[in-house]
Amino acid sequence: MKGKIKKKDSRIRRYTKIRKKIHSSREFRLVVHRSSRHIYAQIISYQTAKVLVVASTLEFKKLKITSAYTGNKISAKLVGQLISRRALEKGIKVVSFDRSGFQYHGRVKELAESARISGLVF
Repeated sequence: MKGKIKKKDSRIRRYTKIRKKIHSSREFRLVVHRSSRHIYAQIISYQTAKVLVVASTLEFKKLKITSAYTGNKISAKLVGQLISRRALEKGIKVVSFDRSGFQYHGRVKELAESARISGLVF
């Protein structure tokens, strides 16, 4: 398979470039990961590299949020609001957005925009 670039290889190349820039800035990271069924967001400390705040579509049953399908833009918007609210409760306002190499489009974009509207700055 020489010369053929796979989808995952392109994503890995993108996230290495993104993380080099983010690590040089001294801000908390809002890391987003998406799968076909769920979307996950977490805020990581730049000093200790520990996860401070977490939100995902896996929590919807526990929070009694009824959403027929968790892999859509509506669910991503709810996760963005949830992560923003939890971060503001912990006193985190300014973050760097780490999209983990995923394109800024669709669910990733919805999560980011709803987090911005809810009060996070990035």
